[in-house]
Amino acid sequence: MGMTMTQKVLAAHCGAEKVEAGELILVNLDLVLGNDITSPVAIAEYNKLGIDKVFDNKKVTMVMDHFAPNKDIKAAEQCKMCRNFCGAQNIEHFYDVGQMGIEHALLPEKGLVVSGDVVIGADSHTCTYGALGAFSTGVGSTDMASGMATGKAWFKVPSAIKFTLKGKLNEYVSGKDVILHIIGMIGVDGALYRSMEFTGEGLKNLSMEDRLCMANMAIEAGAKNGIFEVDEKTLEYVAEHSTRTPVVFKADEDAVYDEEYVIDLSEIESTVSYPHLPENTHLAKDSGDIKIDQVIIGSCTNGRLEDMIAAAKILKGKKVADGVRCIVIPATQKVYLDAMEMGLLKIFIEAGAAVSTPTCGPCLGGHMGILAAGERAVATTNRNFVGRMGHVDSEIYLASPEVAAASAIMGRITDPKEVM
Repeated sequence: MGMTMTQKVLAAHCGAEKVEAGELILVNLDLVLGNDITSPVAIAEYNKLGIDKVFDNKKVTMVMDHFAPNKDIKAAEQCKMCRNFCGAQNIEHFYDVGQMGIEHALLPEKGLVVSGDVVIGADSHTCTYGALGAFSTGVGSTDMASGMATGKAWFKVPSAIKFTLKGKLNEYVSGKDVILHIIGMIGVDGALYRSMEFTGEGLKNLSMEDRLCMANMAIEAGAKNGIFEVDEKTLEYVAEHSTRTPVVFKADEDAVYDEEYVIDLSEIESTVSYPHLPENTHLAKDSGDIKIDQVIIGSCTNGRLEDMIAAAKILKGKKVADGVRCIVIPATQKVYLDAMEMGLLKIFIEAGAAVSTPTCGPCLGGHMGILAAGERAVATTNRNFVGRMGHVDSEIYLASPEVAAASAIMGRITDPKEVM
């Protein structure tokens, strides 16, 4: 029997002609990623190994994005530890305040990942890079330490679920709605330790931003990774952002899948995940009168330029509702600059929103938008479990930038078509 996309990437990186689901393999890594929360633990473990140099100073990267700009003394000490380590190790791709962005938006933008790569990161949303046709997955800090030292990692080869996409998205509907729909359909453990593989003629109607968002949230279905078939859009994106040569792996015709689904993009509507799991999905138009206190537009899921444009289109000439705090966070410095030059930041500010420097801040309840008891937020982030964004008695509703912007205007969960 043939191999899936993921299995082909892994086989190429362990020197095998063929791998099968369930097999344990030692894989060569193209990139090892850490951030200001996970890297200090990895550095401490690395130091115990007694190794002087990382396996390749061009293939280890750290991004100071979670509690940066530093929110308190502990956060400052963590970032300092990363700075000192990267300075001593001469890490080429170290990104601090002023150069950094939210890691999973920054790395593709910087061209550090291309099709066919194997990437591990001490952050669960490292699966984002599957949008480029790479195998990427989150690991623990100790695995990161081992990866920095050896350039290798052990994996159990995952089995796969195939998603064949067809049709075209309707206006005000995006990749966020598609992945929320899928998670609502299969559940938060529906793809447990499996690869979510996306293919079909509908791919051509999804932007790279749509794909990055969808791959990012594969972990919310329990997946080991999400991966998209490489097409012309992928190769154009890689060529624009990287000087490295991509390697394209296409699933065999007789590849084995545990399950197969056909998703008609034209049937997807604006979707919201209610507390406290991403699988608790409802249509935005059916949300009734759920009042909200805060809106977050940003994160590694939806902080890219296309997301800023979509939100600004909804907010232009309108005002954020009284009693609602709307916080807009461009995912990288480049997105921030582009949004500024396009006049998007002016639209946000005139609407009554606050615009922040790039940070993961509110997504993980770090800073820049913590919720108090009883407060509700609509967020373009990727997780909504109890206490994720602040108090355990707060609530998070996951949505697209379009739904988030419309909800900010109305002060309640709103389908964007209602305000346009």
